Amino acid sequence: MFQKILAYAGPYKRKIFLAAAVIFLAVLGSILPFVAAWQIITPLIQGERLSLAYMGSRTLLVLAGLVLHAVLYIQGLVLSHEAAYGTLLRLRESLQKRMENLPLGVIQEKGTGSIRRLFVDDVESMEILLAHALPEGFGNMVIPVVVYLALFFIDWKLALTSLASLPVGLAAMMAMYSIGMKDMENYYRAGQVMNNTIIEYINGMEVVKVFNRDGESYERFEKDIRSYRDFTLAWYKACWPWMALYNSVLPCTLLLTLPLGSWFVLKGWSTLPDLILVMCLSLSIGIPLLKALSFLPSLPQIQYKITALEQMLDAPPLEQTEDAFHGKNGNLVFENVGFAYEKTKVLEGINLEIKEGQKTALVGESGSGKSTLAKLAVHYYDVGEGRITLGGQDIRQMSLEALNGEIAYVGQEQYLFNTSLLENIRMGKPEASDEEVMEAARRAQCMEFLKTFPEGIYTKAGEGGKQLSGGQRQRIAIARAILKDARVIILDEATAFTDAENEDKLEKAISQVVKGKTLLVIAHRLPSVKNADKICVMEKGRLVDSGTHEELLERCGAYRKLWKASVESARWQVTGRREDSDNV
Repeated sequence: MFQKILAYAGPYKRKIFLAAAVIFLAVLGSILPFVAAWQIITPLIQGERLSLAYMGSRTLLVLAGLVLHAVLYIQGLVLSHEAAYGTLLRLRESLQKRMENLPLGVIQEKGTGSIRRLFVDDVESMEILLAHALPEGFGNMVIPVVVYLALFFIDWKLALTSLASLPVGLAAMMAMYSIGMKDMENYYRAGQVMNNTIIEYINGMEVVKVFNRDGESYERFEKDIRSYRDFTLAWYKACWPWMALYNSVLPCTLLLTLPLGSWFVLKGWSTLPDLILVMCLSLSIGIPLLKALSFLPSLPQIQYKITALEQMLDAPPLEQTEDAFHGKNGNLVFENVGFAYEKTKVLEGINLEIKEGQKTALVGESGSGKSTLAKLAVHYYDVGEGRITLGGQDIRQMSLEALNGEIAYVGQEQYLFNTSLLENIRMGKPEASDEEVMEAARRAQCMEFLKTFPEGIYTKAGEGGKQLSGGQRQRIAIARAILKDARVIILDEATAFTDAENEDKLEKAISQVVKGKTLLVIAHRLPSVKNADKICVMEKGRLVDSGTHEELLERCGAYRKLWKASVESARWQVTGRREDSDNV
C-alpha cells in the first residue's frame, strides 16, 4: 500500500521522508521534560540539596523540550502537507492521463458522479496517509521503540513491567481492525446506495411533483438514509468497546511498573533512581505511542480506496497510435463491424460505405444500434470485430486528436460551458475571429434567438447551457460544427429539440455547409432525411437494407413500417394542435 502511494510522490518523496525525520526529532524533544523531571526528582528523594542554578538549568531544559517539540512538529507537518498535496496533484494528473486513454464511451458509462468521487473524494482521502500517517506515524512509533530499548539497558525487569499495557492495547486494536475490515465493503456500498438515492431524488423532483409521487419517493429516500445510518451505527458500536479499551490501556505504561517496580526496590532487585527514570520515560512515550497507533484504524479505509482507485479506471485503453491522418478522402467505411456492451451484442456484421459529398442517413427503431454505430465512427469505443476506415486509413491507426480534427460530431445532448455563447461556438475553431464565429451562428439559424438576449452572442450559457432551451443548445452545437469545417460531419439526432419551422431552416443550413463533405445523419423523424442520397435501415443491430426513400418504400418492409409510424405521428401532432385550437 505505502509503495503504491509513494510511487506517485516522485520528487515529493524526499519531503515525505524529511517530514518524518523532523517529526521524529520533535517527538524526541517531547522526551526532554521527563528526563529533566527525573534529574530533579531523584536527588530530592535521596536528600540532596539542589542549587538554584541546577534547578534553573533543568527548568530551561523542560522549556527547551516543549519549544523544540512544538516548532519541529509544526515544521514537520508543513513539509508533510506540501509533499502530500504535491503527491495528490501528481496522482490526479496520472488518473487524468489514464482516463484520456480510455474510450469516451466507457467514461460516460461510469457517470459524472463516480468520476467526481474518484478525482475529489477518493484522492483527497489519501491526504491522511501522506500528511499524517506516514510522517507522524513513523516519528511517534520509532521514539517509543528507542525508549523501550533504552529501558532494557537501564533495568530489564522494570522495562518488562512497562510493556504490560502493550499486549492488551494491541489485542483490542486488532479486534477493532478485524471488525473494520470485515464490514468495510458493506459500509461503502450502503453509502453509495444512499448517495445514488439522494441524487435520483433531487434529479427526479420535477416528475415526483408533477405526478404527485412525493410520498412514495420520499419513503425510499428516507429508507436508504436510515439504512445507512443504522448500518454505520451498528458498525461503530461493534468497534467502540475495543476503541475505548485500547485508548484507555495503551497510555497506562505505569500499569505494572509502579506497584511491581516499588516491590523490586524494596526487595533490593532494582534501585530507586532507576525506577524513577523508567517511570518518567514510560510516561513520556504514552502519548506518542497512542498517536502512532491511532492511524491504524484508518488503514483499512485507505487500502479499500486505493483498490477502488485502481479498479475505477481499470479498462483497456483506446486503441490508437501517434500517427496523423493521411487518408485519401473523406469516405467513411464500416467493414464487417461488430460490437457488444459487455456481453450484450448490439451490432453485428455491419458493412457500410458513407461516401464523401453524400448525405447518408441511419434510421431504425430505438435500440437498433444507430447511435452506437455513430459513436464507433468517432472512436468512442473500439470495435469488437472488423474495422472502420476514413479515407482508407483504419481509425485505430491514427491518434484520437488526428481523428477529431477530421470529424465533427453533434449529438442529441450537447454540453455548453458557463461562458459566452461566442466562446462556446469558438470551441469548434479556437483561432477563429469574432466575425467567423458570428457567420457560423448565422448559418446555424442562431441569430433569431440571440437577438432576444440583452447581451446577444456574449450572453453566458449558464452551467451546462441551462440558460438556453434544448433547441437553442443544439443550434449552438451545430454552429460549433459549422465553424470547425471538418471533412466528416455526424449528426446524431441533432435536430431532436427543434420545432418544425426551425428544423426546416436548420436542414437548409446543414445542406449548404456539408457540400462536398461526408455527412452521416441519424434521425427518428424520417421526413427530415427523406431526400438523403442513401438511407440505411437498422434493425436489431444489423443493416437490413439501404437505398433512396422511393427504393426502400418499394422493397423494404422495415422501412415502410417506420415511414408509416412517422406519418401517423405527424398526423397525430397536427390533429392535436387543431384540437387545442378548438378548445381555445
